[in-house]
Amino acid sequence: MKPQVSIIMGSMSDMPVMEEAARFLDQMEIPFEMNALSAHRTPDKVAEYAKSASQRGVKVIIAGAGGAAHLPGVVAAYAQIPVIGVPVKSSQSLSGLDSILSILQMPSGIPVATMALDGARNAAIFAARILSLSDKDLALKMRAFHETLGRKVEEANEKIKDIQYRFKIQDH
Repeated sequence: MKPQVSIIMGSMSDMPVMEEAARFLDQMEIPFEMNALSAHRTPDKVAEYAKSASQRGVKVIIAGAGGAAHLPGVVAAYAQIPVIGVPVKSSQSLSGLDSILSILQMPSGIPVATMALDGARNAAIFAARILSLSDKDLALKMRAFHETLGRKVEEANEKIKDIQYRFKIQDH
């Protein structure tokens, strides 16, 4: 079995965020690989990795990085497949703003789909949506997943109806 998605991060400090992507891919039964690579500390390995990703069967890359978050952009410069960037709020970051801007502000021709700060789960959901375009079984799983989100909102509304306040009006 070949990985369809690759999750990469700048260092192990990004793991608590990036493992959310791994959990979702596991839940959807999507084969993936996971590695630590640094755009600054191991640039040659990043280039080699990105150039060879599609040959390994990878169809989408999820790249998370904090601080001066260049990993997703460097990977996108070398890979010819979609790259989803996850800005990670790190201990040395400016509340994550530096990571967001480093990933978001890519030059024309080198796109990176940028998720919210620490948004690895959404990155995995987005990757699954991309893959579901050519995989009917995965499309069915994603539809079922989406339906569970709607049910959670309906359940929340039922609970809210039971909460009483003096001036609360529940008209629908």
